[in-house]
Amino acid sequence: MEEYLQKIKTVVIDFSPKVIAALAILIIGLLAIRFVTGLTKKLMGKRGIDESLLKFLASLISWTLKILLFVTVAGKLGIETTSFAAIIGAAGLAIGLALQGSLSNFAGGALIIFFKPFKVGDIINAQGELGTVQEIQIFTTVLTTPENRRVIIPNGALSNGNIMNISAEGKLRIDLTIGVGYDEDIKQAKKVLLDTMLADPKVLKDPAPTVNVKELADSSVNFAVRPWATVEDYWDVYFGTLENCKEALDAAGIEIPYPHQVEIHKEG
Repeated sequence: MEEYLQKIKTVVIDFSPKVIAALAILIIGLLAIRFVTGLTKKLMGKRGIDESLLKFLASLISWTLKILLFVTVAGKLGIETTSFAAIIGAAGLAIGLALQGSLSNFAGGALIIFFKPFKVGDIINAQGELGTVQEIQIFTTVLTTPENRRVIIPNGALSNGNIMNISAEGKLRIDLTIGVGYDEDIKQAKKVLLDTMLADPKVLKDPAPTVNVKELADSSVNFAVRPWATVEDYWDVYFGTLENCKEALDAAGIEIPYPHQVEIHKEG
């Protein structure tokens, strides 16, 4: 028993400095990684680097440094780093085969960052989801929908599919259809609709709003009413134009037709 206790004591005495040194390296390394990541964000932010690329690079730098720190700590504990590297390589191959989807998402994230089909703050329609881009992460992109729902889309599918960047140009056209009766004066109706849009300060004057006959429907002459708005004012202009045009047509005595039911009675 004394012999075993002596061996344990010897091992503890011999190994304790390595453990203490490894813990010190780990703690100092994590603090240093946090400092380096924060400093990198600050420097890239001062240089005006896009926020999407900034977060992506900061995350990539952080994980790379953590892997190197882990290898260093393992080496300090006496683990052979050469064999350790071989194990990591073999494990990496196995993990890579098992996580092909994740690697595809990583590659997709890199493509999005460097080719910039969209950036943080843009409104996009992709993979059947419409929303504002909140974050572009290493593996996923986070959107917030108009209903304030959080949507997370894998970057692999996102980069390989169709992406509609709605806000890229800074101006949006709103397509509305408003009908008037066949007995109404078409030119007067067009003038009323156009003047109504021009009177709205949120409707852009360049490009100018337009009103054109869209179709001769069963019970109405339908106009394509198309105001332009900034991204921020889109919904205000959308709903405001409908309301203002209805009030303006009523004030001008122009009928907006609606379905009628005709009841026929047969005698006898």
